[in-house]
Amino acid sequence: MTMQTIGRVSSSEATQLIEHVVKDAKASNKAIVVAVAGPEGELIAFLRMDGVNAASGIIAPNKAYTAARERKYTRELGQKMREKNTSPAYWGDDRITGFGGGVPIVQNEMVIGGIGVSGLSSVEDEELAEAAIKFVFS
Repeated sequence: MTMQTIGRVSSSEATQLIEHVVKDAKASNKAIVVAVAGPEGELIAFLRMDGVNAASGIIAPNKAYTAARERKYTRELGQKMREKNTSPAYWGDDRITGFGGGVPIVQNEMVIGGIGVSGLSSVEDEELAEAAIKFVFS
């Protein structure tokens, strides 16, 4: 019997991801919420910048959760929901979201976590998440 090793985002890496997203948001004079989850979707780190809307504090962790658990961009899940007229309830999990801005963190072809950014447009949220992943894991 072989043991399966599951990689995961470390707390240090999660902190670096958050710091990078915040730095980029501040450079654009914008406020965001950013959350980082492990491969099972559980929260590792979270930060809500001053002045961001309250809903983003719920949405960002759900984006990180969804990206990690579903192992895909939340934008892709949202497209599937719209194309097939499928409710998020289909997944039987009320934390699943189709809002863009959730990105899986992949290392050695394995999802080791997810990052969710909320507060801007879905495209901007996703761009911030991708830039942070590239910065920390490249």
